[in-house]
Amino acid sequence: MLYKCGLHRSLSNRISTFGYCVSIGGNLIFWKSKKQHVVARSSAEAEYRVMALAACELILLKQLLKELQFREVTQMTLIYDNQAALHISSSLVFHERTKHIEIDYHFVREKITSGDIKTEFVNSNNQLTDIFTKSLRELRIDYICNKLSTYNLYTPT
Repeated sequence: MLYKCGLHRSLSNRISTFGYCVSIGGNLIFWKSKKQHVVARSSAEAEYRVMALAACELILLKQLLKELQFREVTQMTLIYDNQAALHISSSLVFHERTKHIEIDYHFVREKITSGDIKTEFVNSNNQLTDIFTKSLRELRIDYICNKLSTYNLYTPT
């Protein structure tokens, strides 16, 4: 199970818009894009909040798949393009610069250390969730849609 997250901060009101998509076996099963409720002090904080949301979603999805007896999901991968947020989630040292992040978001670290979730870095050029958070050119949209295995229902056959 793969979970890809992305984020874009608005210059007008500084509220970030996040987007994510979930794939199982290479098949896109759902996606979402939404504005965050709070203004983050840093992009790392905003990204980390999205990671916490992603961890919650993955845990719920894992439980749903278990109840449906779909298959055993051992480890879920959270793919991210922000190295600062990935470092915060894997570091055991709590720095002065990260103390303002709410404590309840630090359960991400617990899920990573327990092995339920693993994180993986992706280059920003290969971040597929940009389609949910940013305005893109047609070539980039086509590339991302192709990678997500989506197609236009209204294209003549």
